[in-house]
Amino acid sequence: MFLNKTMFLRPKNKLEDDASPQTDRIITCPSCRKKMPVKEISDALKVCDNCGYHFEMHARERIEKLFDADSFEEIMADLTSKNILSFPDYDKKLSESMTRSNENESVIVGTARVNGRKCAVFSMEYYFMMGSMGAVTGEKITSLFEHATEHDLPVVGFCLSGGARIQEGVISLMQMAKVSGAVEKHDRKGLFYLSVLLNPTTGGVTASFATQGDIILAEPNALIGFAGPRVIEQTMRRSLPKGFQRAEFLKDKGFVDKIVDRRDLRDTISSLLSIHSKEE
Repeated sequence: MFLNKTMFLRPKNKLEDDASPQTDRIITCPSCRKKMPVKEISDALKVCDNCGYHFEMHARERIEKLFDADSFEEIMADLTSKNILSFPDYDKKLSESMTRSNENESVIVGTARVNGRKCAVFSMEYYFMMGSMGAVTGEKITSLFEHATEHDLPVVGFCLSGGARIQEGVISLMQMAKVSGAVEKHDRKGLFYLSVLLNPTTGGVTASFATQGDIILAEPNALIGFAGPRVIEQTMRRSLPKGFQRAEFLKDKGFVDKIVDRRDLRDTISSLLSIHSKEE
């Protein structure tokens, strides 16, 4: 499933520039309309304390907030995508995505600790081409699983994506099999993989490594699926059930093991790693 820009666009949560000095400015929660300072939201892991709405969070910020301070050791940070198919305007899109996200690619990988317990971790970045999966994305996640397998580490993956990257054609789709193979080798060694599905998790990412975790968690109200609801409705020519493809709907169907509020996610990850990790 290739990324279709019109399928998965989300309303901006107006926290994209919260790293700016203007942290005393007031924003409005798009769910309950409560007004609050940006700093208040940032201190609460970008969750509205009134209604529980989860604002967007950058990939690197997610790691910094949920893992032990200064424990993250990034690997393959300099790996970047190339316009291998000479796709029109792809070089420009890559450059714009790097500027917008302040990242070199749509995923960050490395090792970190949660309450002292070491794990491998990957975190996908929505503001880099909607977290789309290209050859470098697949290479980084594959290499992370191989590293985790070699060093007997569990993997924690924060999955968020609009799908395969159309600018890389079939090469992007091949990453589904490539990463899945590395996940299987990790599993054969008896190692634990925790997948956390964020908003949105769609396309080829959902169809491969995002849903191959031993335990699958999801943030509240996350959009999870293959094709988007609009595409499905237009194809089937019928209305979909209320809440279709949202985390709560998928949990009721057994697709997701548990929905976890971001404010509880660190403790949940720590508990699961303590049960399933090989580390003494």
